[in-house]
Amino acid sequence: MSRAPRTSFLVPCRDAAATLDDALHSLVHQTADDFEVVIVDDGSADRTRRALDAWATRDARVRVLRTERRGIVSALNAAAHAARGTVFARMDADDIAEPDRLERQLALLDAFPDIAACGTAIRYFPRRTLRGGARRYEAWINGVVAPAAIERDLFVECPIPHPTLVIRRDAFEAVGAYRDMGWPEDYDLVLRLWAAGYRFGKVPDTLLRWREGGSRLSRRDARYDPGAFRRCKVHFLRHRTGDRPVVVWGAGPVGKAFARTLAEAAWTIEAFVDLDPRKIGQEIHGAPVIPPSDITRYRHAYVLAAVGQPAARAAIRSALHAAGFREPEDCCAVA
Repeated sequence: MSRAPRTSFLVPCRDAAATLDDALHSLVHQTADDFEVVIVDDGSADRTRRALDAWATRDARVRVLRTERRGIVSALNAAAHAARGTVFARMDADDIAEPDRLERQLALLDAFPDIAACGTAIRYFPRRTLRGGARRYEAWINGVVAPAAIERDLFVECPIPHPTLVIRRDAFEAVGAYRDMGWPEDYDLVLRLWAAGYRFGKVPDTLLRWREGGSRLSRRDARYDPGAFRRCKVHFLRHRTGDRPVVVWGAGPVGKAFARTLAEAAWTIEAFVDLDPRKIGQEIHGAPVIPPSDITRYRHAYVLAAVGQPAARAAIRSALHAAGFREPEDCCAVA
């Protein structure tokens, strides 16, 4: 067997014949050349098998594994098990990596040995299909760059887009690879890394074109719906809050939805904070709705800023900091 490469791209695919060539073309033409592509065909029924055979024939760096239809977690773990690199890089079979993506991410890991995993900024395509929500999410992802910002906003959304993930193999194996918990496997991996004390970084430039459309697994599978994301967040929030009760700042749709998931997890909610005078004095899940001026009465609790708009989130953070709450020790933003 030839010398093991430094990096192994982990690429699961199923029925990806329409997009596979563009994705693999972008990988084999990376400016960093010490890599392999471990691609797992998860029971494709289209022309994917034929396309993969052609790629493996003309480029020895492309290694193809075939399995029955077992799902993305099984495919990813099969790729990781077969991989020879000391660094893993994620990629999906319908996305496109910029030529210097891997080189730039490896340079970040080399420059910062305390960073275990990193991502990049992204750009959705095709642009004509994008709706407002996708554009806002793209802007949010691309604005959360520094390690401190990534940790601060870890419970708003996953700040490391999974197709951009580059991770040291030892960190990946230390937290137990991928697992299926009924919520997003990528977010679960990132939060387990965080809970184990690992740090994250991000290359601020757009190095991956992320295909948007109704065929994406995240648009079709219940493991990626908003409720599954909330369950994942609540599960890991214990690592940040300990046994402290919580105050939910935000009695609108985001705050109420998050509170329902907290209640399902038997979490004590001591109060809700809201600006609307019509809500103040009411109760939600048996907890009073209070005005922001009363927040200092709950210094013993952990405050969750549960609002959807970035401007409202920033205003809540400012109010909490002015009241003496530290982030993330005493409060954090969720969505």
